[in-house]
Amino acid sequence: CGPEIVKSIRSLGGRIFIDLKLHDIPNTVYRATRVLTRYGANIINVHTAGGMEMMRAASEAASEEAQHQGIDRPLVIAVTVLTSMGQQELNQLGVSGNLNDRVRSWAKMAQNSGLDGVVASALEAPAIRQACGQSFAVITPGIRPTGSYAGDQKRVVTPADAIKAGATYLVVGRPITAAPNPTEVARQVLREMG
Repeated sequence: CGPEIVKSIRSLGGRIFIDLKLHDIPNTVYRATRVLTRYGANIINVHTAGGMEMMRAASEAASEEAQHQGIDRPLVIAVTVLTSMGQQELNQLGVSGNLNDRVRSWAKMAQNSGLDGVVASALEAPAIRQACGQSFAVITPGIRPTGSYAGDQKRVVTPADAIKAGATYLVVGRPITAAPNPTEVARQVLREMG
């Protein structure tokens, strides 16, 4: 649908997380972040693998465009290790070290680049909280209500466990979108969140 869907959702009072995982040269990410901010995104993400200069460019772009438009600055967050990846996949990419340590390190790098938070499995949320503090956002995908199929996700948790671990926001996709009764599954997620 392109940018029109963002405008439609915002007109209904919805909040928007544009999950593009921007990962390019700093100038390209800067320009893309300005556009996404102009569209009215509430949360924009980049990938930590783009490095500190790229993350700083995204943060600056969001601030500058929000000020220019007279709107609230969106949260700019960084993807750490995808929840579909485990230690084996990280090793295959040539990324050394323990997965939990890598996520914590990338979260600290994102914070030092001026970002507002990270995307990570709730399994790593306690380590991120310890390294980055309580005000740093931790957005957790790989959320599966009790009894749900994990699918291609390797590091999954229930909604209740994600909240207990310190997640700021939960990302729940296929358990709801692929369900015969999405409304009931959404209600189940809310019940499990407590």
